[in-house]
Amino acid sequence: MDQFTHPLAYARWQHGLTGPELAAEVRSAAARRGLRSGADKQRVRKWERGAVPEADTQYDIAEALGMPATAVDPANWPNWLLAGDAGIVPLGPSSTVPALREALTSTMDRRAFLSASGTALTGLAAAWAGSGAVALPSVKGDTNVGGELVTLLEDSTRRLSSIATEQRQHLTALLDGHLATVTDLIQHGRYDKQTGQRLHHLATSLAQTAAWHRFDRGQHTAATKHWVAALHSAHTTGDRDMGAAMLGDLAYQAAWCKDHPTAVGILTHAITRTDHPAARSLLHLRLARALAAQGDERETRRALTTAERLLAASTTRALPAWCCWYGEADLAVDTGQALLDLGDTARAHQLIAEGRALLPPERDKTNGVFLAYQAKSHLELKEPEIAARTAGEALRLARRIGAPRCEALVQDLVPAFRQVPSAEGVEEFLALAAG
Repeated sequence: MDQFTHPLAYARWQHGLTGPELAAEVRSAAARRGLRSGADKQRVRKWERGAVPEADTQYDIAEALGMPATAVDPANWPNWLLAGDAGIVPLGPSSTVPALREALTSTMDRRAFLSASGTALTGLAAAWAGSGAVALPSVKGDTNVGGELVTLLEDSTRRLSSIATEQRQHLTALLDGHLATVTDLIQHGRYDKQTGQRLHHLATSLAQTAAWHRFDRGQHTAATKHWVAALHSAHTTGDRDMGAAMLGDLAYQAAWCKDHPTAVGILTHAITRTDHPAARSLLHLRLARALAAQGDERETRRALTTAERLLAASTTRALPAWCCWYGEADLAVDTGQALLDLGDTARAHQLIAEGRALLPPERDKTNGVFLAYQAKSHLELKEPEIAARTAGEALRLARRIGAPRCEALVQDLVPAFRQVPSAEGVEEFLALAAG
């Protein structure tokens, strides 16, 4: 796909149309509206070389490509051509800015479901896995982008990304503002290749952080679009591990939303182009979780073995920044959760407890998630009293630090606790959960 130099050429290729065929479809679309179009092979070639069609013609082009009229934004030609399934912008030439803009327009989304289809997300992962190298050019826009400004944005982005969980609810607007500023600089700035690399790295980091904030608050559509935007930015810089990280996050979200086949599909592609052993380990661990949820014991255990081996092999290399938190605690707990899904309850409980003991104290949100897993394992072991205490601890922690996703995990256990109302501590836990 990187062979195409204009989004219209890419969109035409996607629909299997030659230049003359697209021109014929445009003329037909105009005729259906009672208009005449002068579209021909030469006109299509001019559009693909930078000429801007008139607004009415853009609507005809959209109809010719099977796109709804609502997708057309004449002031944003040709970027609107790249909007795909549920706003998932496909990888292609000049696709980074449209993907970032798509993420920025999703900031008010409050839907608590995953609107992008599994086909679109798996197809995006496949396109990433099969794409070639990207040459990041120098850009000669209207505004000069100096190194001092980029350094300021880098420093503030690092600080925003490191704020404790309980304070993050106050940072969303700041993150959005930073991402909008960086997007404007990428699109309209004048900078050399090195500065372009830095700006795209910034966009990746900001979009990923914003995605997690929204995911934690159940805003799945917006989270998806931010991760997709981060994938585009990482792809532009040629950072394979970071690109795989974004796909790994999208797979984690799909699994969270119970779409395990999509999670498996995304991860299968992501693993193929990941370099660092720890990064590969994390992806295999997430693959194991998705496979276990589908009851595939053989492939789950194979993925778990691979994840353990790769993490051990990564000890001599610095971890990529995006997975610097990953370690033995995560491996133990997620392995335990996979085994819990497979029915190996006793071993699962042991691993989850071991993982919690290894977890650094500053990872409060992760500790809350692990506590919820531990409570579930106690329920599986027919130990409702211990489960109630553990679930109560997870719930209070989640509420203290403002972690709705963690609280949702605990609330999912409420129906199981209602089956054992007389067990010690269960009545108190149910009252806490209802409060």
